[in-house]
Amino acid sequence: MALTGETKQAVSTDTTNTVPPASETPVPAGASAPPEPLSIGEAGGADNFSDTDSAIGTSDFTSLTSLSESIREFRIENGRTYHSLSAGKYWCPNDDLENSRLDLQHHAHRLTFGGALSCCPKSTGAKRVLDLGTGTGIWAIEYADEHPEAEVVGVDLSPIQPAFVPPNCSFEVDDVEKEWTWSQPFDFIYWRALLGCFSDPQTIVQKCFDNLEPGGYLEMHDGYFPIECDDETLPADCSLLEMTKLAREGAARLGRPMDVSPQYPKMMEKAGFVDIVTVKYKWPINPWPQDRKLKTLGHWNLANVDGGLEGLHLALLTRGLGWTKEETLALCAEVRKDLRNQAYHAYWPVIYCYGRKPEE
Repeated sequence: MALTGETKQAVSTDTTNTVPPASETPVPAGASAPPEPLSIGEAGGADNFSDTDSAIGTSDFTSLTSLSESIREFRIENGRTYHSLSAGKYWCPNDDLENSRLDLQHHAHRLTFGGALSCCPKSTGAKRVLDLGTGTGIWAIEYADEHPEAEVVGVDLSPIQPAFVPPNCSFEVDDVEKEWTWSQPFDFIYWRALLGCFSDPQTIVQKCFDNLEPGGYLEMHDGYFPIECDDETLPADCSLLEMTKLAREGAARLGRPMDVSPQYPKMMEKAGFVDIVTVKYKWPINPWPQDRKLKTLGHWNLANVDGGLEGLHLALLTRGLGWTKEETLALCAEVRKDLRNQAYHAYWPVIYCYGRKPEE
């Protein structure tokens, strides 16, 4: 799978049915190159991990988070449940349907990088790790499983993480747009799928920098809207393209932009990070590519988006644009047809980058 300039892979010469090679921002002088990803099927690769067999210990979840009953009483909106802490900030639900989608998305990320959980130099050797917006906690749990020497903390607005976790993993419910109160710095902060979460992403990047020890790393993965296509097979008036543009507009009106991830490297640089590495990769909307790995990734991305389409867009369109629930669901029905159309060679653009805090 062509993900970086160093790992380009030969694919079919029929360019109308193949994802074009991913582009890579030139690596600054002295920057670290992404480590070679594991091949699927190797030890630790995508064929050898499980999303459900990580419970090797028990965490006293309530004492760790000091949750009040009000935080556990989720808000109901358009038939879906949402977080109650800092209500209205995040646009996705936190119910079982959405949580299943998050775990599918996690698997797609692991497939993208050959089974690796992370790619920066702290993919091994980290001592204290923070998983921002941990969601179901699946990344934090699997990282803690694979690195028992590391202390892993996951933080989220919703208390939806499991109670049975590795002994070196814990979860906290908090709003990271507010003051960070951790008393000890981290040496690795992981940021994934947080588009549309923050009113000022630069401020959060700066908080990451300030809460890393010297030599620590921030790793960021995020898509952006609208959807893209390189061979003009996606009609300009199709419902899928229209919805991704509407989602971007709704998020902008809510003051939480969804098109800022291409600016992450500059935000890192402004915060003080060095040795910044940036890669753009592409997630096919369905299994339209001929390349086997990309086709597999397309299957997973279709499952990821198709099953969670309503949850991904209800808040953005009803809160941000004033649509009714019925109008949104009707558009989702049309979009679902486009998502499954393999004649549309479209993809979700995703930015991956990491940077290091300089040594003092």
